[in-house]
Amino acid sequence: MSDKKIPYKIYLEENEMPTQWYNVRADMQKKPAPLLNPATHQPCTAEELENVFCDELVKQELNETDRYIDIPEEIQEFYKMYRPSPLVRAYCLEKKLDTPAKIYYKFEGNNTSGSHKLNSAIAQAYYAKKQGLKGVTTETGAGQWGTALSMACSYFDLDCQVYMVKCSYEQKPFRREVMRTYGANVTPSPSDTTEVGRKILAEFPDTNGSLGCAISEAVEKATSQDGYRYVLGSVLSQVLLHQSVIGMESKIAMDKYGIKPDIIIGCAGGGSNLGGLISPFMGEKLRGEKDYKFIAVEPASCPSLTRGVYAYDFCDTGKVCPLQKMYTLGSGFMPSANHAGGLRYHGMSAVLSELYDQGLMEAVSVEQTAVFEAAQQFARVEGILPAPESSHAIKTAIDEAMKCKETGEEKTILFGLTGTGYFDMYAYGAYNDGRMSDYIPTDEELQKSFDTLPKID
Repeated sequence: MSDKKIPYKIYLEENEMPTQWYNVRADMQKKPAPLLNPATHQPCTAEELENVFCDELVKQELNETDRYIDIPEEIQEFYKMYRPSPLVRAYCLEKKLDTPAKIYYKFEGNNTSGSHKLNSAIAQAYYAKKQGLKGVTTETGAGQWGTALSMACSYFDLDCQVYMVKCSYEQKPFRREVMRTYGANVTPSPSDTTEVGRKILAEFPDTNGSLGCAISEAVEKATSQDGYRYVLGSVLSQVLLHQSVIGMESKIAMDKYGIKPDIIIGCAGGGSNLGGLISPFMGEKLRGEKDYKFIAVEPASCPSLTRGVYAYDFCDTGKVCPLQKMYTLGSGFMPSANHAGGLRYHGMSAVLSELYDQGLMEAVSVEQTAVFEAAQQFARVEGILPAPESSHAIKTAIDEAMKCKETGEEKTILFGLTGTGYFDMYAYGAYNDGRMSDYIPTDEELQKSFDTLPKID
């Protein structure tokens, strides 16, 4: 089909929207390693996980056999408020780069939370309400997940308690206020409101916090209150499952116009948006039906895939969560206060870690000044101010498009634009003023963290 017949924005009709989530683990011959009980080092049982997570979400977390899982009708109705999201052909960016590459992006910023996070937040809040809980606790990095969850909890009249990474709490006051507007209680992490928070503050009094710290506090808060459970915005397999609507919509839209992407790119922190975008395409690759090049893009300051080790590790700094086999920098790793708060996590999704370990996807790390340069270039021609996290994918998409310019290849590139950057003006200000710096951890720093990894037989 010719380019002229492909619109700038491709929307699906309501009856074309997915009614099921896709579970990529069902098509993986080698499954991700199981979560382990931190005390016994034995695989976690459903009963153990149900002390922390909602019952139905535990079933989804442990489900490795069902390829498709029905999306409850009430969640489908909520999705229709902001989905389907547009698949956009970046004609203006292509022209600016003078590249033969065809560039598409799936834009997930068309909702009040400003990101893809709402896709899983509404699902997790739904299951909490269905279980009869009073409320949920969670962590948030840049604030997109906390914003999405507070919105979802408000919809279902649930209490929402959010531990926000300290540096983001200070850098993004407006994001914090959106959460509070939806009724959430927001606490900077680490804090003195939990035992684990006080312990972390005693050991690292000047810390800017991390997602691992905030997770520990949120889990402690959930398990110490009757009628509460902990919910997570990334990393876990259940979250990747919910986010598969991103990739499924993308694939339906591309198939509709006879488009096949050669390269699929997403930013990578815990793995939710990348996993959601690539899942149905990865399924085709796993089944031997089609082939794609997948690229995970992470910050050079927190490079879990490109410089981490594949090992069992705690999902949180306080070491109260289950152990997960993943590419990790160590649960005690304290990343620098870079502006992509949503990517400041020490580990990577078990699903994506296993796919990466099998050589089914690639990974690159990029420095934040280069990321913001790409973000500015994109904003000036495409008219959207991207979130710092998404801008990692933009940077690599531009790099791949420029390779096409050098070789003359007409490759088709798809990347995830998973959120807007309108609450990230402190970061854009630092870049525009020339105050932004790049930090890359040394091998010695990483080794110190690796040395603390749990010993698993």
